[in-house]
Amino acid sequence: MEPLRLHYRGVEVGELPPNGQGAAALIALGLYDGLAPTLHARIESMKLALADASAHIGDSLLPDALLAHDHLAERRALVRPDRAIVPAPSAFPRGGTTYLCAVDGDGMAVSLIQSLYESFGSGIVAPGTGVVLQNRASGFVEIEGHPNVLAASKRPFHTIIPGMLLDRGELLGPFGVMGGGMQAQGHFQVVVHLVDEGLDPQAALDAPRWRVDEDGVVELEPGLWDRKRELRALGHDVRRGTDPHRFGVGQVILRLEDALIGGSDGRGDGFAAGF
Repeated sequence: MEPLRLHYRGVEVGELPPNGQGAAALIALGLYDGLAPTLHARIESMKLALADASAHIGDSLLPDALLAHDHLAERRALVRPDRAIVPAPSAFPRGGTTYLCAVDGDGMAVSLIQSLYESFGSGIVAPGTGVVLQNRASGFVEIEGHPNVLAASKRPFHTIIPGMLLDRGELLGPFGVMGGGMQAQGHFQVVVHLVDEGLDPQAALDAPRWRVDEDGVVELEPGLWDRKRELRALGHDVRRGTDPHRFGVGQVILRLEDALIGGSDGRGDGFAAGF
């Protein structure tokens, strides 16, 4: 399928379109591109992006306005440098996961993610196949008029999103971060580390992360815990994260001229290998 695309500071970021949450990572990057380069701005960008993902993503095309420059500018203006906001979704006129990536010598790249969802899926096996069926229908909502409302012939909003980076239309590399609702947040942070800070794949994955929970709480990994006073002074409800898996587990491969550079997240049990 045709991926969603966003140009972020000289790099084109590709993400899986709905019914997945790839748009949330792109929205956050689009919002952050134009804000002061602070941790507070990154968190606020992600909060606004998640609010839109929750309200506007279902089994239909992503509303074009969500990634439009004018709309991103309007949303970006909501971010205040002196305190945290309580984000609301954009208003429009009415009308159990595994990730891997691979790149071969010819530049053919695969960014792959799959998941049966909670409790290893539905617990139902397709007769005669040994294939366990997923229970992603849990992602539907029961709010009438919502784009993700439970209905016949619809796919539910889901969290699994393989990512891809391009440079002037050419492959830069596949990437992904596992972890339910953390995935779009992990994509956002890994891309910022790779593009803005120039980190190599392993360093970008090892960098400490934050996450915004559904209740608005901002969890920080121990490596960011020294920023707690700064964020609390701005109004963020900050907690110290203790479970590394809650901050996602990622993999990255970058293609640089004739070389491939890979990284595997230390929060999980994957590894980077070449042969």
